[in-house]
Amino acid sequence: MQGVSQRTSGRAADIVKFDRATFDHTGTDFNLEGAHRGLTCVSCHNPNKKLRDAPRTCAACHKDDDLHRGQLKDDCGSCHNSATWSGAKFDHAETDFALQGAHREVRCNACHVGGKYDGTPTRCVACHMPDDVHRGSRGENCAECHTQTDWKTSKFDHAKETGFALLGRHNSLECGSCHTSGRFEDKIENTCVGCHRADDSHAGRFGDKCNDCHGNDRWSGLEYDHFVKAKYTLLGAHAKLDCHACHTADVAKQKLGTDCRSCHTADDPHGGQLKGACDNCHSNEAWRKDIRFDHDLTDFPLLGMHVLVSCAQCHASKAFKGAPTQCVDCHKQNDVHKGGLGRDCADCHSSNSWTSWEFDHQKQTGFALTGAHGKAKCVDCHRQPAAEVKLAKDCAACHRRDDIHLGQFGMQCQRCHSTITFKGARIQ
Repeated sequence: MQGVSQRTSGRAADIVKFDRATFDHTGTDFNLEGAHRGLTCVSCHNPNKKLRDAPRTCAACHKDDDLHRGQLKDDCGSCHNSATWSGAKFDHAETDFALQGAHREVRCNACHVGGKYDGTPTRCVACHMPDDVHRGSRGENCAECHTQTDWKTSKFDHAKETGFALLGRHNSLECGSCHTSGRFEDKIENTCVGCHRADDSHAGRFGDKCNDCHGNDRWSGLEYDHFVKAKYTLLGAHAKLDCHACHTADVAKQKLGTDCRSCHTADDPHGGQLKGACDNCHSNEAWRKDIRFDHDLTDFPLLGMHVLVSCAQCHASKAFKGAPTQCVDCHKQNDVHKGGLGRDCADCHSSNSWTSWEFDHQKQTGFALTGAHGKAKCVDCHRQPAAEVKLAKDCAACHRRDDIHLGQFGMQCQRCHSTITFKGARIQ
């Protein structure tokens, strides 16, 4: 018939009226969901086969995409969904190895190398042998010490198992720091000096009880209570000294005294002559500074100008005990009398000034200096030490050479002469 397509009549007529673009797949036994909706028909339906022959299982279509290579059977939908092939969900607890702790964050390939799932080991050592710092010496039961949360965090009770508690910084050490052989069954030292002998800056001088001074939290920079431990308080410059400045030998053999001389004998410039304690004059702050000494407590109090004199002017050496105490011992070169008036300078002179002197000749000698005698110099009469030679008080004793009478009128010159002048004698 004219006007009728061959596709609409006869044996070749399209009686189904199938339109691929508008076909509703929900009417079939395979509803298109997720990413399946965007696929073209030929993605699943082979053009050379009937539409009803298209595969219905995941594995049938995705066999070439199966990274598991058929090891996880054909039920892809138990892990994957139709929205996306990646990001599969899988309840590992349904296997013989539930994922706990850090295992939950591990990618599948970390344990299932190359996508191999059959025969995957479940024992710790099977996976962590390369991480075993013990090199197998602790056996294969890693869970005795380690947890699945963190491989480096150990639950091993060192105090209970070994009798040595890991305190302070010991707790953060790697096992190999002490167990250097890697064999934990080997016996190692459990005393401080046993491990820290090489760190002992005291070279064994303070014995092997390191914990008397050091703690587990830090080895250096600790405060040592010298008073509590040694009954000697470190004050002033002593507090800044290194231990070895005083403790030069083994403390068990070297018993140090607590007095200054125990340490400072070699520094004593006085040669040991000053029997009192050094701290009577010296301080702990500085040995040569702020020296204090009360001279008034000695046999020679400092009076007058002596207060201003430096120590070295009288004490020629540091042996202070040997310093002279007599005036003439220090002032001999200033003695204008050349020793003629003896050694007791203080009879005339004052410590306030050497040139300021006061002497009452009548009161102290019984011979008043009247007339011209008052103008005479001491040495005019005192030509020898007064303490050795007592001068006579009669005129002839001094004026015998001036006696023109040659002694004919006796020794009482004052009967005719006066002290004002020798000439012009009066005659009675």
